[in-house]
Amino acid sequence: MSFTGPSLSSGGRTARRAFEFGRTYVVRPKGKHQATVVWLHGLGDNGSSWSQLLETLPLPNIKWICPTAPTQPISVFGGFPSTAWFDVGDLSEDAPDDLEGLDASAAHVANLLSTEPDDIKLGVGGFSMGAATALYSATCFTLGKYGNNNSYPAKLSAVVGLSGWLPCSKTLPQKIGEVNEAATRAASLPILLCHGKVDDVVQYKFGEKSSASLRSSEFIDVTFKSYNGLGHYTIPDEMDEVCAWLTSKLGLEGSSS
Repeated sequence: MSFTGPSLSSGGRTARRAFEFGRTYVVRPKGKHQATVVWLHGLGDNGSSWSQLLETLPLPNIKWICPTAPTQPISVFGGFPSTAWFDVGDLSEDAPDDLEGLDASAAHVANLLSTEPDDIKLGVGGFSMGAATALYSATCFTLGKYGNNNSYPAKLSAVVGLSGWLPCSKTLPQKIGEVNEAATRAASLPILLCHGKVDDVVQYKFGEKSSASLRSSEFIDVTFKSYNGLGHYTIPDEMDEVCAWLTSKLGLEGSSS
């Protein structure tokens, strides 16, 4: 699946970036299928590694879809290509957001969810850059549209972000206020954020600020969990939290079903 979007070329004309997404890995539910969650990997990774971890979780009612990001030049790597959901130049509050890349990846997620049955609850989660894309998808659902104003089709019931950040956080409160029903959708969407206090890649303060930004943008069901001694990776305690939270928020029957 590929998506293209407009971007400015050096000559000032509108060029189009092509986004060729990689292989998608699917973990089938071991019990009654009640929810489908798209899980997004971090920079330089692929869907395979996370699918192997997610398959071990005691969540028999969830179908996991683990896509692989496009390989594209990454500014923070000096233009060296890597798998990435969008381009990133610097993990600072003032770094520009790659809206074109974010929109393409959020659209890919929505497309992956589009064929799920109507009675299945839908979610999106991710790690690091994947978490940022998941949170961006949450804002698209809330606003009812992508950054390019195209309609956002998926109805999300849960969003999880591990060791990530919220793109476009500075403009979100204003955008929520400008769209009818956006505040209602924001209030209805549960979000779990988890972050290690010694994360040396995506600093802990970005997780804290993302949580605060969501809460100030009408997202009232935001859970923020911090982990002492945790760097930029995941640990069993964190995944246990994810399992318990998803089981609760999605109303899953659990392993006893």
